[in-house]
Amino acid sequence: MTSNQVRLKEILLNSPVGEVLPAIAELQLPNWWLAGGAVRNTVWRQIFSDDCKLVIKDFDIAFFDAEGDRSQELGAKETLTNQFPNYIFDVKNQASFARWREGRQTFVSTEDGISNWLHTATAVGVRVNIQGEWEYFTPYGLDDLFNGVIRPTPTHVNNPDAINKGASFLQKCPALKNIKV
Repeated sequence: MTSNQVRLKEILLNSPVGEVLPAIAELQLPNWWLAGGAVRNTVWRQIFSDDCKLVIKDFDIAFFDAEGDRSQELGAKETLTNQFPNYIFDVKNQASFARWREGRQTFVSTEDGISNWLHTATAVGVRVNIQGEWEYFTPYGLDDLFNGVIRPTPTHVNNPDAINKGASFLQKCPALKNIKV
């Protein structure tokens, strides 16, 4: 485990992320990761404290099941919502994402899907296995996350959605650095 992974675990363990990870693991979704804003915003709030108004809007759970369908996503969401009624869960099968999201590409794995999220600091996945051991998926490393850098992933360099979303992060957390590639 790298020092950045140790730091990430320490921050997330004592947050709502640390609370929900074991429950997500119990669902046994194939090749799942918790990624996105729950991870990013928890870290940025810890680093930039009260100057950062970004909060956990929802928990983005990505998994990959070529045979799965929407009922699998909805069932997992319902189970988690019943356990944690004060949280919102967004559960998405990366294998079927393009089938119901118009204009979206087909992914070959969960990691492929997460790697194509809008920003490098958002494309950070964490999970715990059934034994409670932490695992990490960080295709762009953790430097941007810990340095408060808003940088589009390679596939979203000129994407207006990435630009607009980055601007909204800056409005709520002015200490961040928006890197235009």
